[in-house]
Amino acid sequence: MVESIGQGVFEKDPYSNALTQLASVAEFLDLEPEYYEVLKTTMKELVVHIPLKLARGEVVTFTGYRVQHNNARGPFKGGIRYHKNMDLNDARALSMWMTWKTAIMDVPFGGAKGGITVDPDKLNMDELEQLTRRYVDMLKDDIGPEIDIPAPDVNTNPQIMGWIMNEYSRLRGFNVPAVVTGKPLELGGSEGRLSATGKGVAICTREAVQRFLGKELHDVTVAVQGFGNVGSNTVRFLMDMGAKIAGVSNIYGAAKAKGGLFGVSFDKLNNDLVNPHSISSLVYAEPITNEELLEMDVDVLIPAAMEGQITEYNASKIKAKLIMEAANGPITPSADSILYKGGAKIVPDVLANAGGVLVSYFEWVQNLNRDHWSEIEVNAKLDVKMKNAFKQIFEFAALKNIEMREAAVAIAVDKVVKAMKLAGWH
Repeated sequence: MVESIGQGVFEKDPYSNALTQLASVAEFLDLEPEYYEVLKTTMKELVVHIPLKLARGEVVTFTGYRVQHNNARGPFKGGIRYHKNMDLNDARALSMWMTWKTAIMDVPFGGAKGGITVDPDKLNMDELEQLTRRYVDMLKDDIGPEIDIPAPDVNTNPQIMGWIMNEYSRLRGFNVPAVVTGKPLELGGSEGRLSATGKGVAICTREAVQRFLGKELHDVTVAVQGFGNVGSNTVRFLMDMGAKIAGVSNIYGAAKAKGGLFGVSFDKLNNDLVNPHSISSLVYAEPITNEELLEMDVDVLIPAAMEGQITEYNASKIKAKLIMEAANGPITPSADSILYKGGAKIVPDVLANAGGVLVSYFEWVQNLNRDHWSEIEVNAKLDVKMKNAFKQIFEFAALKNIEMREAAVAIAVDKVVKAMKLAGWH
């Protein structure tokens, strides 16, 4: 995934950005001060220090986090991220966004997020497994099927989720598949979970293209920044739906299709983007910078990398009229304002990339019931829920004459506050 572009700086950190969004919605909803105070503050923050003896004999201490924002609507839910820049404010922001995301998708969860400050590429598999298991050992009393259910995020995958499930089960003395989602199928994972976030982004893109641009997917050009699990699956599903993919990027660079679109299959494109030299050697594309990818003259731009990719420094150069936030927090608040003034429409992360948590919910339900659904059933449920959520937010934004982000967060905050009031939170 692409970590940064341009000047690569936030005018604020992600948590400040999340608080800015909440403050705007609190004013719009005329939210009571006591509930606003609760929502702008996380419920619990865990910081753990994990010493690990590496294969070369050196002992290194890694810092891990788990932040739980709000559980008024159900157990905490959120991913685990392994990244060299992971910190407490990242976890705070992401946990808040997860609270909104689960409310928007109308699944009975609250929001949490966690991770370890580590570059996983610098650890071998044994070291990564030991680090994961020790992280679980330190969090064992604060996670669980009815407490807090982790899931994959940046640089984590089904194998790591399998280790989490096994370690938690070992500590409990019996098998607990529902403690974590995004597991391998053989360990109780759900069909369609690995590709769910990308599929949800593609569904939202289809709906947004129709409603905002008055077109169908086969009529639009798309650039996707980031070719990890979310970005690659987004490209795959969009290509299946007929969209014209005009530019992509990965951790090695970016490429612009010659002739306006990649005239190859997804499988070939995917296979061609797996090494550091691939971008510069593609015969059907020309290498460009990540800045140039974001500034491509396309109908739809999909940032699917990391936070803070579009800021006040480059927002005025963005030409796409529709932006789908496949990543969490890729656009800063000041960039939002610039983009809106330029006429762009933004489908916010808490809606666009919510397919992952939705299918995580499906997996949790299957685990609790010792059930297993077909991929056809999972995808059908995903499509219906994503379309309904998009329709609700689109219509509310139109009714109130506000942008999609404000509408999405307002709907989510209203649901969470209603749950708090009905449960007797003060």
